[in-house]
Amino acid sequence: MAGPTTADRGARKPNGRRPSSGSSGSGKPGKPSRPGSGSAGSGQSGRSGGAPGHSPSRAFRLRMLLAVSALVVLSGAGIWLLYGSSWLRIAEVRVAGTTVLTPREVERAAAVPVGSPLVSVDLDGIEARLRQKLPRIDSVEAVRSWPRGVELTVVERKPVLLVEEAGKFVELDAEGVRFATVNTPPEGLPLLEVTALQPSSLRRFGEQRLVREAVRVTSGLPRGVAQALRSVEIRSYDFITMKLTRGRTVMWGSGDDGEAKARALAALLKAQPDARHFDVSAPTAPAASGS
Repeated sequence: MAGPTTADRGARKPNGRRPSSGSSGSGKPGKPSRPGSGSAGSGQSGRSGGAPGHSPSRAFRLRMLLAVSALVVLSGAGIWLLYGSSWLRIAEVRVAGTTVLTPREVERAAAVPVGSPLVSVDLDGIEARLRQKLPRIDSVEAVRSWPRGVELTVVERKPVLLVEEAGKFVELDAEGVRFATVNTPPEGLPLLEVTALQPSSLRRFGEQRLVREAVRVTSGLPRGVAQALRSVEIRSYDFITMKLTRGRTVMWGSGDDGEAKARALAALLKAQPDARHFDVSAPTAPAASGS
């Protein structure tokens, strides 16, 4: 029998096996192709997964554009409503808290710009004008009252002493602030007389400090003594005297130890109601004299 031909020998591998092939003449079928191992065109077609022109990123951009447009429209409408429309413009001013002042006086001094947009009104400026033009006002609060009003709530200073000047009377509050001048003294308010006999005391403390000491003394008096008080005279920091009803006088001394002095004076007035002169400058050793 004839041996293998030269072609047959060249086709063999060194180990004596023929190379396998799906299309070999051995008749054995080749291995099937794996999914996705086809042509590039078929792979791209499988990844598209949707119709062209409807990608998620494009839909998101469209939604964002609509949202921004709606926000711009709403913002413009809000700005017009606050500043351009006639619905939210100042039409009235309400005043509360007045006792001596009248609401009309407060309204004129406030100079609220009626007709202006309520949102743009300068509330701090209104409060500053009121404190400047009306010193009787101790504090004031200006607030917006939507939709078309401004409310002004004032607290007036309360006088505790009077100073007579050129036939008129200057009111002082509990802090010694001179805030108003009246022609007729309010009933029940005592007079303050600053008659410093020692110029050194006036230079050292100043008149305002002496006034504050007198105010501090009178504000700490018992109710019965305060009602009987007619005047306070301060000659120096440690020389304060008082005049009560029925011609009675009180030597108070300095403004220190006010509570102890007030208790001592109340006890003396009760123990010796007919006395005319009282000395509580040393509250541990008070004295009364005269009848």
